[in-house]
Amino acid sequence: MQIKHTPLGHIAFCPPTSDAITNEWFTVEHWQKLSAVTGSSKGRYTTWFVKPQSSEQSEWVLRHYYRGGLIEKISKDSYLYTGLKRTRAVAELALLEQLYSEGFNVPRPVAANVERCGVHYRADIIIERVEGAQDLVAKLSQEPMSSTQWQDLGSCIAKFHQRGVYHADLNAKNILITDNKFYLIDFDRGELRQPSPKWQGANLERLLRSFRKELTKLPSLAFTESDWQELILGYSKT
Repeated sequence: MQIKHTPLGHIAFCPPTSDAITNEWFTVEHWQKLSAVTGSSKGRYTTWFVKPQSSEQSEWVLRHYYRGGLIEKISKDSYLYTGLKRTRAVAELALLEQLYSEGFNVPRPVAANVERCGVHYRADIIIERVEGAQDLVAKLSQEPMSSTQWQDLGSCIAKFHQRGVYHADLNAKNILITDNKFYLIDFDRGELRQPSPKWQGANLERLLRSFRKELTKLPSLAFTESDWQELILGYSKT
């Protein structure tokens, strides 16, 4: 990961991303001017999909960091600055770079933008879009997964846990599936920890709660408690 100064703060980027990257790359208006916005994903806020000018590059995902919870009412997207490496964007980019280099199923990290304003900062991140992937809620709203797939998912999560990867928001929408692979995404506030049954178990419980929550919103979702047991079987066997 390389760091460059900008008039507004810093940009961290991972080769082969060009060092010509500027703050404008982290605004949707920049990509709209280039007619390069290919889509979006709407949750509490909008995440944008953009296509770099080089036809050899995959689509990118552009995400701005927003606060959640009660503090959102005070400050929507401003965070206390305590050092560049401690900013949410650079910390997430660094974690992704390490995991990607080790062969874990995570999106390729591209760049992070940190803009200072006194003792506070705002931030954005760009990652590569996983081609042909959909999140598990979208997948299970269309069709069920096989027992083998559920076990493969459990095995995938176990490998992250064995490496000590703590995912702060492990839920069904932060897991992507392609034809034959699972990927974990959104590592905001994630970190490497000493493996421990306590936090690993809490991670799994959080994921189970998310499946159950999605099921209350969409009763036809292809998820059952026996599916969860298959996931746990795959997790335990890894």
